[in-house]
Amino acid sequence: MNNKWIVFVGIFVVGCGVRKNDKETIAVTEEIVETTDKALEEKDSPFLEDFIEIPKQRPVYRATETILTDLIHTKLEVNFDWAKTRMNGVATITAKPHFYDSDSLILDAKGMLINSVKLRGTVLKYEYVDDVLNINLGKTYSRDDEYTIVVDYVACPEERETGGSAAISSDKGLYFINPNGEDKDVMPQIWTQGETEASSVWFPTIDAPNSKTSQEIFITVEDKFVTLSNGKLISSKKIEGGKRVDHWKQELPHAPYLFMMGVGEFKVVKDFYTRPDGSKMEVNYYVEPEWEEYAKAIFGETPEMIKFFSKLTGVEYPWDKYHQIVARDYVSGAMENTGAVIFGDFVYKNKRELLDANDQSTIAHELFHHWFGDLVTCESWSNLPLNESFANYSQYLWDEYRYGLDEADHNAIAEAEGYYQTAQFQGHHDLIWFDYDDKEQMFDGHSYNKGGRILHMLRNYLGDDAFFAGVNNYLEKNKFKPAEFHQLRLAFEEVSGEDLNWFFNQWFLGSGNPVLEFNQEIDSTSGMININVSQLQDLEVTPLYKLPLEIAIFDIEGKHTYPVLLDELEESFSIPYKGKVNGIIYDDQQMLLAKTKEHKSTEMYRFQFYQGKRYAARLAGLKKGSKGKSLESQQLVLDALNDPFWSIRTEAIKKTGKLKDELREKGIEKLKQMVQNDPNSGVRGAALSKLGKLIEEKEAEVIFVERIKNDQSYSVVTSALNNLGQNNPDRAMELAESLEEERSSKMSAGIAQLYAGFAGADKSEYFIGLLNGNIVQGFDKLGVLGSYTKFVGRHEYKTINDAYSVYDELSRTGSFYAKMFLPQTIAFVQKSIESRKTELNEKLVEHEENNDPLYADQVRKEIEKYDSLNDKYAALLERVNAEKEAEEASGQH
Repeated sequence: MNNKWIVFVGIFVVGCGVRKNDKETIAVTEEIVETTDKALEEKDSPFLEDFIEIPKQRPVYRATETILTDLIHTKLEVNFDWAKTRMNGVATITAKPHFYDSDSLILDAKGMLINSVKLRGTVLKYEYVDDVLNINLGKTYSRDDEYTIVVDYVACPEERETGGSAAISSDKGLYFINPNGEDKDVMPQIWTQGETEASSVWFPTIDAPNSKTSQEIFITVEDKFVTLSNGKLISSKKIEGGKRVDHWKQELPHAPYLFMMGVGEFKVVKDFYTRPDGSKMEVNYYVEPEWEEYAKAIFGETPEMIKFFSKLTGVEYPWDKYHQIVARDYVSGAMENTGAVIFGDFVYKNKRELLDANDQSTIAHELFHHWFGDLVTCESWSNLPLNESFANYSQYLWDEYRYGLDEADHNAIAEAEGYYQTAQFQGHHDLIWFDYDDKEQMFDGHSYNKGGRILHMLRNYLGDDAFFAGVNNYLEKNKFKPAEFHQLRLAFEEVSGEDLNWFFNQWFLGSGNPVLEFNQEIDSTSGMININVSQLQDLEVTPLYKLPLEIAIFDIEGKHTYPVLLDELEESFSIPYKGKVNGIIYDDQQMLLAKTKEHKSTEMYRFQFYQGKRYAARLAGLKKGSKGKSLESQQLVLDALNDPFWSIRTEAIKKTGKLKDELREKGIEKLKQMVQNDPNSGVRGAALSKLGKLIEEKEAEVIFVERIKNDQSYSVVTSALNNLGQNNPDRAMELAESLEEERSSKMSAGIAQLYAGFAGADKSEYFIGLLNGNIVQGFDKLGVLGSYTKFVGRHEYKTINDAYSVYDELSRTGSFYAKMFLPQTIAFVQKSIESRKTELNEKLVEHEENNDPLYADQVRKEIEKYDSLNDKYAALLERVNAEKEAEEASGQH
């Protein structure tokens, strides 16, 4: 054999070795070697092609950006042309060659007008092609030579073709919101969004995550405006013309995608964090005037979060300040710009809305990025999980600290489900993903949800002390630098003393997740439980996992925990017990990211509910232990209504319909108590809905009306409204009308849901007002859009015709998600039009058969109107689909 063949066989054997069992590997290998010898004797035999398709090009590998130049400092001087939605800028950039001598500087500068480039007053030659500014420095510089160039430019964000993704719906970089003040309901404002590589829309830079620079910015605005950027506010000076120059400066380096700028007539609500040395750091909240009184209710936990995360990581919060600002029409959920975090308007909630939900998980997520992402930055987008998985896991850590383990575990299950669902629809890929088609694809359920769950498994394996010591080691060694996932592994290995390649290879470089099946046989003769475990995932695309876990056995002496290691396709364990096996909990720590199938009796699941300490164990115990109609199953449901955790109580409420006789009466009485007194609004709302199905309509109506009038929770009120609407629509509508002026996104969305099913055509303006106004925010607006479409579908020509302009406007200016669902929305309206035409055609036939030409002619005219209307909607749908296809064809997401 020649060397090439030896390499080929070696790769084939290794590849099979991780996918098949050893006997199959040996047999296949012997067959190949035998065939190879024969193939070498017959020179014309196309041997290789018979066994493997020879690649004609190297596989895709998204390499880290090569560092040619080190940015040292970036100074920006900017002012705005609101009418033209342009920004005039001067960028003063200090840099040096990274290693090799160089006579040029290459900068990203997207869609700009470049007026001049100078170095020490001398005009430099440059080329500006395809958003890349290539500057000839006029001489060669070594890595010890710093130089400073000045670029005079104009940023034109509205004049360039933009893209985006599901996570970040636009890459325009610089956003002017209602710049001319035409919309009286929206405060004019300017804000930026840099991630992934859109900062170079508003200033020239090396727009890559492994580039870092300190910064300062001088922002010239009308004196009425407030500004925000990274670092400290050094000065604020009034100048002629009623204007002011604000000077912000950040001396610590960070990646260009974290640069931020915000301008508007915001109110600044001041807060602070006290550092361990007693000094106070500003923690301010920038909100629109009407939300000033709620700012601390929304963001007020931030100082405690900073304290908690600083202590947990062992690294004191490293930046100058921590301000948070809320932007209108924001293109993402929130963004961790260093010390100047931006949020979409979904966080605006009044005190009644905060009774139902808060956004602390998002606030924690963006804050934790200031260690993972801002302090230590992923060196490439393939390594994005170094940023996002830790930020995702911070939500678990904060929930565990602030609300308890049940809340953390509840949300962890939702995170895992989010990963499973996105993987099902979009496909599995490695967590550290080097062959993506577009960098925007990295912002998915893998980098966030799966990554967070993986870190939780690592924490459980290493133990808290070692895990957080490893976190500290990683941060200290890589602070103010870019990093790749191997550096994370090495940090944990240095602390733990263990080679962790097995963990990182299967979870960070592998695809998919374990699929496990557990069976047990209880041998009363030997006093042993024989447990069989199978890994059922597709080994052609998913690793054979090594999974340390703990199995809990409950016998007459109580609970016993046994550590086991799964690392084969099928394996068995024998565990002793005494007397009787009452229950078994596989993965007692409830930490595995795995799809599991467990074969246990209903009695075991009931025992698990009562004795399982973790939320997931109790939840599974309730769901599977309550099956059947036995008294024990019913009593389990009744007992679960008193569980200390709200989600278990909510799940139990769903099952109260199975209660019989005396237990049914007890269940109804308990639901009535929960409607009035349960501390969780979600539980009260669920109890309301269930009561409506278990008691007489008149009694239920009294309860619904009382809650609408007296409950402080908007979600409970809307639940009561919609339940009342099922029994007494007129009464529900009457009460809803009295609540139309409530300035609440949730309340408005709830009323819209009621009106969708029952309101007359006169409520069309109410819907349009919600869709065009600024009361309904975030995903509530999608809900209102869905309700409006249902409403439109129930009505006649005028309402459907009026709706056309609403959908047309959404197709042009709607949010990313509104545009995503617009084709289905339009198609629904078209079906409604077809339904009206079918009814009219039936009438036409009837009139013609009755020889009523006058009425027949009137119906024909109505049909023509609907035909014309349908043509309008068909043209709109065609345009929307064409624009969507054009975006996909151009590689935009």
